[in-house]
Amino acid sequence: ALGAVGCSTQVTCPPPEQQTGIWVTGQGKAMASPDIAMLSLGIEVRGETVAEALEQASEAMEEVMQALIDSGVAEEDIQTQRFSIYPVTRWVKDGEEEIIAYRVTNMVLAKIREIDKAGAIIDDVAQAGGDYSRIQGISFTVDDPTPYYEEARAEAVEDAKSKAQQLASLAGVTL
Repeated sequence: ALGAVGCSTQVTCPPPEQQTGIWVTGQGKAMASPDIAMLSLGIEVRGETVAEALEQASEAMEEVMQALIDSGVAEEDIQTQRFSIYPVTRWVKDGEEEIIAYRVTNMVLAKIREIDKAGAIIDDVAQAGGDYSRIQGISFTVDDPTPYYEEARAEAVEDAKSKAQQLASLAGVTL
């Protein structure tokens, strides 16, 4: 019996499938300069009640949004990333928790199409939100990477073809 491959003498085992031909992979890359900045920002407010925290957060976020719009960021380029309300607690005797405040966080992602304005926009937003301002980070990217992907794929195919042609020639076969 051929137990190692799971066959018995009563069953005919098919031959293992073999791949024939020359198999190659290609690589390609395309370089692009960033044309947009993605700014993650917002506000964080702490209040004694949910209503108080929400009111302060709403007012601060209105100022931040207005600063973004006044700086030339289009409304459709601003998306809510996270909004949360949660209690702030502290431990008291007997291992119990006590709510001492409520925290409201409202974060957005703003697409800045004029990269050279990013620093000024950050300053404006921080000033508009005051002590409630939160700037989580900025990243730079390409708004539409499609042409760069197409360029990289074309380069990868050419690379693979070149490798296959060389190997075929060395092996004395044709593609």
